[in-house]
Amino acid sequence: MNNIVPIKFKKLRDDVVYPFRGSNAAAAYDLTIPTKQGLMGIPSGATVKIPMGFATEIPPGWHVRIFPRSGLAIKRGLRLANSTAIIDEDYRGEYIVALHNDSDETQFLTGGERIAQMVVEPSYEISFEVVDELSETNRGEGGLGSTGTSINEKK
Repeated sequence: MNNIVPIKFKKLRDDVVYPFRGSNAAAAYDLTIPTKQGLMGIPSGATVKIPMGFATEIPPGWHVRIFPRSGLAIKRGLRLANSTAIIDEDYRGEYIVALHNDSDETQFLTGGERIAQMVVEPSYEISFEVVDELSETNRGEGGLGSTGTSINEKK
């Protein structure tokens, strides 16, 4: 089965690092700060937008989702400001990664650092069917936390 989705890639700077997978089995492609970018600080509690230096043309029926890199969050307290970002197929602008600093000190980044990861996914068109009733389930209308937090917790 051919799982290759062709995405047109436009460099907006000469020092762009093409998205790449950390291993052959990785689902996501790492996004790297352009290599000539100087040192930038993200103060504690602040959000900084980092231009990635490229734009794409995503084929119809697909979108890109940008996710945080777990190591950046765990080791340095940096996460995506919007948790995850979606790049729609009709967007042609520069990719920008907004990082938020949850740590207690200024965090510094420089060119060549991997700061996020992207996954290419299919987009599904949906239709809504208006009904008077929904089917019943054991959970019913139980909301946040209604299924418990531990396998030892009784429901």
